[in-house]
Amino acid sequence: MDTPAKPAHALDVDRAFQRFRSSPKGIVPEDAAARLQEYGRNVLPAKPPPTVLEIFLRQFLNPLIYVLLVAAMISILLGVYTDALFIGAVLLINAIIGTVQEYGAEKSALALKKMSASKALVERDNEVFEVDAENLVPGDVVLLESGRKVPADLRLIHTYSFEIDESLLTGESLPIGKDHDVVLAANTPLADRKNMAFTGSMVTRGRGRGLVVATGYKTELGKIAGSLATGVSARPPLLIRMEAFTKNIAVALLLITLMMATYLLLKGQGWFDVLMFSVALAVSAIPEGLPVALTVALAIASRRMAKRNVIVRKLPAVESLGSCNFVATDKTGTLTVNQMTVKLIVLPGLSPFPVEGSGLVPEGAVGSAEGLEPALQSKLLAPLVSAGALCNDAELLHKNGAWGGYGDAVDLALLVLAYKSGINPNSLQDQYELVREIPFEPENQYAATLHKSPEEGLISVKGAYEKILPMCATMITLEGECPVDVPAVVEQAEHLAEAGYRVLALAGKSGPDTDAPLIDQMQGLTFLGLVGMIDPLRPEAADAVAACRKAGIDVAMVTGDHPKTALAIARELGLAGTMEDVVSGVKLKEARNPEEKTALIQKARVFARVEPQQKLEIVRHLLDLGRFVAVTGDGANDAPALKAANVGIAMGKSGTDVAKETSDLILTDDRFASIVAGIEEGRIAYANVRKVVYLLVATGAAEILMFSLSLVFNTPLPLTPVQILWLNLVTNGIQDVGLAFEPGEGDELSRAPRKPDEPVFDRLMLERVGLSAAVMGAFAFLHFYYMHRAGVDIESNRNLTLLLMVLFENIMVANCKSETRSAFSINPMNNPILLFGTLGAQGIHILTMYTPGIQEVLGVKPVFLNQWIFLLAIAMSILVVMEIYKGIRTRIHGIRCNTHRFQGS
Repeated sequence: MDTPAKPAHALDVDRAFQRFRSSPKGIVPEDAAARLQEYGRNVLPAKPPPTVLEIFLRQFLNPLIYVLLVAAMISILLGVYTDALFIGAVLLINAIIGTVQEYGAEKSALALKKMSASKALVERDNEVFEVDAENLVPGDVVLLESGRKVPADLRLIHTYSFEIDESLLTGESLPIGKDHDVVLAANTPLADRKNMAFTGSMVTRGRGRGLVVATGYKTELGKIAGSLATGVSARPPLLIRMEAFTKNIAVALLLITLMMATYLLLKGQGWFDVLMFSVALAVSAIPEGLPVALTVALAIASRRMAKRNVIVRKLPAVESLGSCNFVATDKTGTLTVNQMTVKLIVLPGLSPFPVEGSGLVPEGAVGSAEGLEPALQSKLLAPLVSAGALCNDAELLHKNGAWGGYGDAVDLALLVLAYKSGINPNSLQDQYELVREIPFEPENQYAATLHKSPEEGLISVKGAYEKILPMCATMITLEGECPVDVPAVVEQAEHLAEAGYRVLALAGKSGPDTDAPLIDQMQGLTFLGLVGMIDPLRPEAADAVAACRKAGIDVAMVTGDHPKTALAIARELGLAGTMEDVVSGVKLKEARNPEEKTALIQKARVFARVEPQQKLEIVRHLLDLGRFVAVTGDGANDAPALKAANVGIAMGKSGTDVAKETSDLILTDDRFASIVAGIEEGRIAYANVRKVVYLLVATGAAEILMFSLSLVFNTPLPLTPVQILWLNLVTNGIQDVGLAFEPGEGDELSRAPRKPDEPVFDRLMLERVGLSAAVMGAFAFLHFYYMHRAGVDIESNRNLTLLLMVLFENIMVANCKSETRSAFSINPMNNPILLFGTLGAQGIHILTMYTPGIQEVLGVKPVFLNQWIFLLAIAMSILVVMEIYKGIRTRIHGIRCNTHRFQGS
């Protein structure tokens, strides 16, 4: 008996089953639940998320905060305790606001991580289930195929042409071939364990089954996961760009502040007063809250996308998807429902046999061909139906009164066809033992199996008729087997394709050598017939394609279907009208030079019979044409195209782990309409980013302008350092984050895509920021100057100026809700966080005007009603001016559009 210390790779398959109390049928579900309690969840050790305290302390790790802390300490040393107390209060409130924002973003990230958790196919008690990989336990039997991620450490128990990418563990860049039959020495190095598959690695080729021997921290990856968990994540590029923008703004403002400070010192101001003024003005004017506000904006958009069936794996993809102007989409499962149904069977020289029913429910029957006896029909159809059921990796199950299944949609359709033809596929598979197989790979476009029964061996093949017919020597007819008539079969297949059917050919051979390699016996087959399948369009697909066009986004369908089948579907979608719009993989291969290939790709809206490597080629040519490309994919072979595209979108239901790991986004429902929803949310997110930038930069510039004018006209400073800090707190503390919650304006999908290289500070932003800052800064200074000349004491004047600036900047929020639409046309209740946050901030300022103690610190006091009315009237000027600006700009833009339209006609 083996000692418990003997490793799994040193055990043969039978002993491995004994060790882990399992069998080829797997463990029973009840045992799985008990083992989950015993061994724990199959999750790797990970760095725990930061605590609230850690996030809170992180808010003080900022150079600007260091400056404020120095200013507070200087105030204490000089005995100005009220200023020090107030600076401390400002820092505390800012830290609380930042903590709330970042903690919410952390929770969003964790929620999205859970939503994108990987799945595993597991066999328990002779039934196949799809379970969350974290629920695997030692003793489980896991099914693996090309494109799947290995979910735990496995002792392989069956392999066929099985290769795995283990570069994560071994550093070996090439896939490693595996063999379940070998038994290795206990001290065999990790990279040489040919009978093992390790968690985190990717299946690159073939199929296999494995026995779970280790989960979680006991896996090979788990042993080193502690060091992996301490790594620092890369920062999103958009945030890096915006932080660089913030720093550039900061440098410019600091230079201005330094010039003002020098001027004040030359005028004889005390160095402490100048220091406090400079610090307060710099902190107030610099949009230091911009990176956090952007993170919140993208996190909110990712949550909104998740509600619309789009999981965001990489935060910048939120904004990137909104910028795309070309979508290259798969057909099956994305534009269609991915429930294939065999509707016609075609045998050489006979009229089609109609097939009743649809979907996975095996109800209905195979109709009769004209003038054919039932017994003869059954005899003719049996080889075709049997080949489809034997060359099959799917599982069709009847549970709890409903039919369902696992596996490829084509394989499921062939199992349903078997039931409708009176053949039980389970009984058939029990009768024939699987000896060898060639799994379906997109580059081969066929699959084959070699079975044997007590009487004879049997080869069954299915795939594209272009691939199958060259392997065939004979075909089944009413008169028996005769030489295959390739032109006649091709004509039948093309008729099916033109009618919109997906065409599958089936072939076979009786009496092969079951000991010889299957690939060596793939000639001299008997052609058994064709099946015509339909995969109905999703009801919303055509509208979603139309919505993309309205949004200025071109859509192309990339499929392995026959060009005529693809065209029939594209017509229903409104994507294409004639064969001129279709480019096949063969045409791409025949292109004589890159320029000719680019020309083909540029005009095409349907790519048919495309091989995986050609999909990557299409994406690269589109990028060279200057398109911003989003690509969908589900297979391992789609990974290069997903990675090369600007935005890679994987299918959540049908997608392989490789596709999901490579992608930026995952569709939980596999629907094309969800991509359109994601584009809309991406555009909303970028618009909200611009709104935040506009508010922060415009208000900061207004404050700089107001103080610059006071220096030019030789007046006292309009506000004290403490008042500047307070102004920054009550006008930016909540409002910038509130803008990140802005909903869409409703016309996002009516606008042209944004150019990917378009800067945030474009002409429109410059015009709006310049005009807003000029109005607020100039009017605030003119009011202060007028009051000063009228003899109002400096404390009262500053109190009124502070109130005016608070009103100005809070009213300014209404201008931020849209760059083009009137603020009066937007319901203020469409974003209650922004509305009540702004009203609350204004209310807090009013409260301080009546609160003893704080009054003295801030230098504020109540004002009379007539002063309120006067200040509010001045503050409303920012709304009036920007409304006039929007109206003029809209009118000019409309005239330009009409002029272009006239010239174009």
